[in-house]
Amino acid sequence: MKKYLIEITETLQKQITVIAKNREAAEQIVKEKYKNLEIILDESDHISTDFKTLKETRILENKER
Repeated sequence: MKKYLIEITETLQKQITVIAKNREAAEQIVKEKYKNLEIILDESDHISTDFKTLKETRILENKER
């Protein structure tokens, strides 16, 4: 038998329209809204889930110890 450490990564995505003088200002507006919990991503914004094995460890059986 082996023991596995598995990493799960979920990706959420939402598109927000803002009016600003330039791209940097638009991004700053959205970052502030996100930081202030005015924009909240939830399960309806889910676009993908990935699974990755990070570590595999062999488990010694009693007779091998």
